[in-house]
Amino acid sequence: MTETMADVAFPAGFEDLAPWSDWVMHGEKARYEKRVSSSMEELQAFYDAVFPRLADACAYLEQYPVDELSDEGVNLLWLMCSLVTVSFPVECWRQPR
Repeated sequence: MTETMADVAFPAGFEDLAPWSDWVMHGEKARYEKRVSSSMEELQAFYDAVFPRLADACAYLEQYPVDELSDEGVNLLWLMCSLVTVSFPVECWRQPR
Protein backbone atom coordinates (compact mmCIF):
# COMPACT_ATOMS: atom_id res chain seq x y z
CA MET A 1 0.00 0.00 0.00
CA THR A 2 1.29 3.46 -0.88
CA GLU A 3 1.28 6.09 1.82
CA THR A 4 -0.38 9.40 1.10
CA MET A 5 1.20 12.64 2.24
CA ALA A 6 -1.27 12.72 5.14
CA ASP A 7 0.02 9.31 6.29
CA VAL A 8 3.68 10.40 6.39
CA ALA A 9 4.99 11.55 9.75
CA PHE A 10 8.48 12.53 10.84
CA PRO A 11 10.16 12.27 14.25
CA ALA A 12 9.54 15.04 16.78
CA GLY A 13 11.54 18.09 15.81
CA PHE A 14 11.24 17.43 12.08
CA GLU A 15 7.62 18.49 11.59
CA ASP A 16 8.80 21.37 9.38
CA LEU A 17 9.64 18.78 6.72
CA ALA A 18 5.99 17.71 6.35
CA PRO A 19 5.44 19.82 3.20
CA TRP A 20 8.03 17.59 1.50
CA SER A 21 6.34 14.29 2.39
CA ASP A 22 5.80 13.49 -1.27
CA TRP A 23 9.58 12.95 -1.51
CA VAL A 24 9.44 10.07 1.01
CA MET A 25 9.93 7.15 -1.36
CA HIS A 26 11.43 3.71 -0.92
CA GLY A 27 13.64 2.82 -3.83
CA GLU A 28 16.15 4.61 -5.98
CA LYS A 29 14.04 4.19 -9.13
CA ALA A 30 11.05 5.97 -7.58
CA ARG A 31 13.24 8.84 -6.37
CA TYR A 32 14.90 9.14 -9.79
CA GLU A 33 11.54 9.18 -11.59
CA LYS A 34 10.30 11.95 -9.29
CA ARG A 35 13.51 13.90 -9.87
CA VAL A 36 13.33 13.76 -13.66
CA SER A 37 9.62 14.60 -13.68
CA SER A 38 10.20 17.68 -11.50
CA SER A 39 11.19 21.13 -12.68
CA MET A 40 14.42 22.73 -11.56
CA GLU A 41 12.34 25.19 -9.55
CA GLU A 42 10.72 22.29 -7.69
CA LEU A 43 14.06 20.58 -7.11
CA GLN A 44 15.64 23.81 -5.88
CA ALA A 45 12.75 24.48 -3.48
CA PHE A 46 13.02 20.95 -2.05
CA TYR A 47 16.80 21.23 -1.73
CA ASP A 48 16.64 24.66 -0.10
CA ALA A 49 14.12 23.47 2.48
CA VAL A 50 15.63 20.08 3.32
CA PHE A 51 19.41 20.56 2.98
CA PRO A 52 19.65 22.81 6.07
CA ARG A 53 18.16 19.92 8.12
CA LEU A 54 20.65 17.31 6.85
CA ALA A 55 23.04 17.49 9.83
CA ASP A 56 20.15 17.27 12.32
CA ALA A 57 18.63 14.36 10.40
CA CYS A 58 21.96 12.50 10.34
CA ALA A 59 22.44 13.07 14.07
CA TYR A 60 18.95 11.70 14.73
CA LEU A 61 19.30 8.70 12.43
CA GLU A 62 22.75 7.74 13.72
CA GLN A 63 21.26 7.10 17.16
CA TYR A 64 19.58 3.90 15.96
CA PRO A 65 20.47 0.76 14.04
CA VAL A 66 18.59 1.02 10.73
CA ASP A 67 16.44 -2.01 11.56
CA GLU A 68 15.32 -0.34 14.81
CA LEU A 69 14.13 2.96 13.29
CA SER A 70 10.54 3.92 13.98
CA ASP A 71 8.24 4.44 10.99
CA GLU A 72 8.82 8.17 11.42
CA GLY A 73 12.59 7.61 11.39
CA VAL A 74 12.35 5.53 8.23
CA ASN A 75 10.39 8.36 6.60
CA LEU A 76 13.17 10.77 7.56
CA LEU A 77 15.76 8.39 6.12
CA TRP A 78 13.92 8.13 2.78
CA LEU A 79 13.54 11.91 2.67
CA MET A 80 17.29 12.32 3.09
CA CYS A 81 17.84 9.75 0.32
CA SER A 82 15.70 11.97 -1.92
CA LEU A 83 17.87 14.91 -0.95
CA VAL A 84 20.90 12.98 -2.19
CA THR A 85 19.03 12.20 -5.42
CA VAL A 86 18.45 15.89 -6.15
CA SER A 87 21.79 17.21 -4.90
CA PHE A 88 23.76 16.75 -8.13
CA PRO A 89 21.08 18.26 -10.38
CA VAL A 90 20.84 21.28 -8.07
CA GLU A 91 24.52 21.73 -7.19
CA CYS A 92 26.21 20.72 -10.45
CA TRP A 93 24.08 19.97 -13.47
CA ARG A 94 21.36 22.63 -13.13
CA GLN A 95 18.91 20.25 -14.84
CA PRO A 96 16.80 17.31 -13.60
CA ARG A 97 18.32 14.75 -16.02
